[in-house]
Amino acid sequence: MVLFYISYYYTSLFFLFVFTMFIFRTEVRMRLTILSTLFFALLILPSFTENLDGKSFPPADPSSTALVSNPGDPPFGIQREFSTDFSRSAVHYETIFSGGPPKDGIPSIDAPVFVSVQKADEWMGDSEPVLVLRFQDTVRVYPLQILMWHEIVNDTLNGIPVAVSYCPLCNTGIVFESLIDGRALQFGTTGRLRFGNLIMYDRQTETWWQQASGEGIVGMYAGRQLKFLPVTILPWREIMKGNQDAQVLSRKTGYSRPYGENPYQGYDTGDTPFLYRGPEIAEEYNPFERLLVVRVDGQEKAYAFSRLREEKVIQETLAGRKIVIFYQSGASSALDTRRIEDGRDTGTAQAYFPHIGGRGLFFYHDGMNIRDQETGSIWDIGGTAIRGKLKNTRLDSPVTINHFWFSWSAFQK
Repeated sequence: MVLFYISYYYTSLFFLFVFTMFIFRTEVRMRLTILSTLFFALLILPSFTENLDGKSFPPADPSSTALVSNPGDPPFGIQREFSTDFSRSAVHYETIFSGGPPKDGIPSIDAPVFVSVQKADEWMGDSEPVLVLRFQDTVRVYPLQILMWHEIVNDTLNGIPVAVSYCPLCNTGIVFESLIDGRALQFGTTGRLRFGNLIMYDRQTETWWQQASGEGIVGMYAGRQLKFLPVTILPWREIMKGNQDAQVLSRKTGYSRPYGENPYQGYDTGDTPFLYRGPEIAEEYNPFERLLVVRVDGQEKAYAFSRLREEKVIQETLAGRKIVIFYQSGASSALDTRRIEDGRDTGTAQAYFPHIGGRGLFFYHDGMNIRDQETGSIWDIGGTAIRGKLKNTRLDSPVTINHFWFSWSAFQK
C-alpha cells in the first residue's frame, strides 16, 4: 500500500511538471490561475492519500491498554511531521485521517491569561456556553468562543498541569490532568481525526492521544490513560450569578481570531457529521443528538438531551453509586449561528452525587425549580443550593462529558 501511495504521488508530480511547461504559452491571468490550482493540489495530495481507500472501517478498538498487533501502515508522509514511535499503536491506522490543518495548524494556548468575571462580561453573551473547572479552591472558566479556535489550553492549577480540550466536531469539552508517571506533558493538535474526534499529541514524546477517551493511541504512551477531571458546561449567566471570584480565559491569546463568531455555522443542524469516517451511525437518535455522558469508577452511561429536556431531573445508580442529573434550558449552541450568543437554545445538563455530608438527598422538579425532597431547598444547574436550609452548599460531581450521538456511539463499538 505504501508503494502505491508513493507511486501515485510522484507520478502526479511528473504530470504536474509537464503541464507546467505548457502554461508558459498561456496568457498571464490564465497562467496564475493554473499555477495556483497546481500549488493547492500539491498541498492536499499528501493529506488526501492518508486515507485514499478508507471507504470502510473496522469497529472501534475496545477501551483497553492492549496494542494492535497489525495496525497497518501509518498515514503516508506522516514521519515528515512527527517523531512518534509509529511501531506502537492501539488502533488501526486506516481509522485515522487528515482533518485539513497540519500539525499545530490549530494552535493550542500555552500561556493562558485570565481576567475577572466582570471584565469578561463585557464581551460574553448571557447564554453563551462555557467550560467550568473547579479544582480545589480555584474556579476557572474557559469560554467555548475561544476554545473552538484553539481546541487545547495547556494550563496549571495549584501546581498541577492540566489540558483543557474541546473538539467542535463532537462537542466534547474535556479536561485532563497532564501527568503520566509524574511527567508533565504539554499538548498540541495533530491535524488528524479518528471517528470525527480530535487527536492530540504531547510535545514530550509525540504520543498521539484520543481526545474523547483520553487514551494514548499511537507512540510511546500508546495504551496509557490520562486522568479525567470533572468539568461542567454552563451558560455564562450562571457564572455571573454565583461565581464572581472565578478566573475567565482572556481573549488575549497571542492570536488574532474573531472570538465570539462560529466558524462551524450550521454544523449541528446538518444531516451528516462533517469529516466523520467510522462505524455506521446507529439510528437510535439523530447524529447530532446531544448527550451527557456520566463516568463513575470506570463505567459510563449516556443520557440524551431529548429525554432530559422532558424529565428535567433523573436519579439513578451507576457503578453502585447514586447519581442525579439536572437539566436546564437557556444555553446556546456554540455550533449553530454565526454569532454564538444567537445560537438556538439547546439547554445544558450536569450530573452530581446526591448527598451532602453523608446525607442522601432525593431531587425532583416542581415545574419551576429543582428541589430536594428532604429540605425543600432550591438548587441551580451548577449543583449549588441557592435557597432554603441547604443554601450555599454544593454537590460533588462525577466526570461528565458532553457528546454528540454519532461520536459517543462510534467509540462504543
